Amino acid sequence: MRRDSLFFHADFRRLWAGDTASQVGAFAGHTVIPLLAATVLAATPFQMGLLTAAETVAFLIIGLPAGVWVDRLRRRSLMLRADFVRAALLFTVPLAWWAGVLSLTQLIVVATLVGVATVFFDVAYQSYLPSLVGREQLLEGNAKLQASQSVAFLTGPGIGGGLVQLAGAANAVLMTGVGFLTSALCLLRIRTVEEVPERQEDAKLLPQIAEGLRFVFTDAALRSIVACTATANLFNGAFTAVEILFLNRELGLSPAAVGLVLATGGVGGIIGAIVAGRITRRIGQARSIWFVPLLTWPFQLLLPLAAPGWRIVLFPAALAIAGFGIIVYNVAQVSYRQAVCPDRLLGRMNASVRFVVWGMLPLGGLIGGVLGEAIGIRGTLWFVAVGETAALLWVVFSPIRKLRDLPKEPVAVGQKTA
Repeated sequence: MRRDSLFFHADFRRLWAGDTASQVGAFAGHTVIPLLAATVLAATPFQMGLLTAAETVAFLIIGLPAGVWVDRLRRRSLMLRADFVRAALLFTVPLAWWAGVLSLTQLIVVATLVGVATVFFDVAYQSYLPSLVGREQLLEGNAKLQASQSVAFLTGPGIGGGLVQLAGAANAVLMTGVGFLTSALCLLRIRTVEEVPERQEDAKLLPQIAEGLRFVFTDAALRSIVACTATANLFNGAFTAVEILFLNRELGLSPAAVGLVLATGGVGGIIGAIVAGRITRRIGQARSIWFVPLLTWPFQLLLPLAAPGWRIVLFPAALAIAGFGIIVYNVAQVSYRQAVCPDRLLGRMNASVRFVVWGMLPLGGLIGGVLGEAIGIRGTLWFVAVGETAALLWVVFSPIRKLRDLPKEPVAVGQKTA
């Protein structure tokens, strides 16, 4: 193993361990909370859509100003506060259940407030990595962190489904809170001293927000990446609203089996994270952004074909193959974004991108809930599968397709890279 590998970077290992714990807890929660709503609180498809929207609506409400605040504050401290807040909020769910007062309204409120803390954590986290490892190691760092996300996607749903089966859905929510606490403890052990960001006393909020948006949308490569990711997330939000209902009610799976099916789909993501660096070096970063999705994302059309019996395997198979392509795409495009953005704009750039791409998730959740009521759960899955597959056309027919690699150094605001 190379001595310059991030395996030998102690503080990156701590960030990596904390992120892994947080992701496992979060993905367990993504299974546990919908199962709690569907099986204990008897939520309708529309109510499941509301719950899905609540988890990410904060990106629409405070996503842009969050980027300005992240650029003004030490990012590790902000991440720590977010972890502690999320843990405290989630612990209220089992407490309410034990007291006999848990309601769907509380779940939606908790999901919304956890989403607010997640906005700050995610924007700070993506802005913190370049200062911790250096721009020359961004590709390796993002690949390892994406591997953690894929492991969490693989194990989290299975853990969540198993805990629901063994201890009940409300008690299983504790797993998510513990994951966030573990993440905070790992972040506390990071020894690298983070510089205090320079603050302009006369800086105004709106001009700073506009500067971040201008950087993103005057860059042709970034524009196509944002459009592709936003479109995919719109349909993914609709998918999230109905996936648990489809597996539980249409395919007749138990909570443990639901977790197992969703976990099996994470295998492709793990493989994608492991080989993303090699693929990017072999075929080029630009080609990794459009060619790999072109080969893998269309397999999502198998999702609505799943049915009781042997056809159940189509669901995890489609998730695994598409997940492989999604992770390779994410490693390449996130590394590109971090590499070309000046340090002083990292928070606002990430917030601008997240405002658009994550802002689509609550809209998609509401659409999925409405369609689930109107055309049925399987019909909604067809809508999702076609839409997520079509999203890749933004990068296939962009200037990125003519390139092998993308710039690896910061560019000036307004300067075009593709």
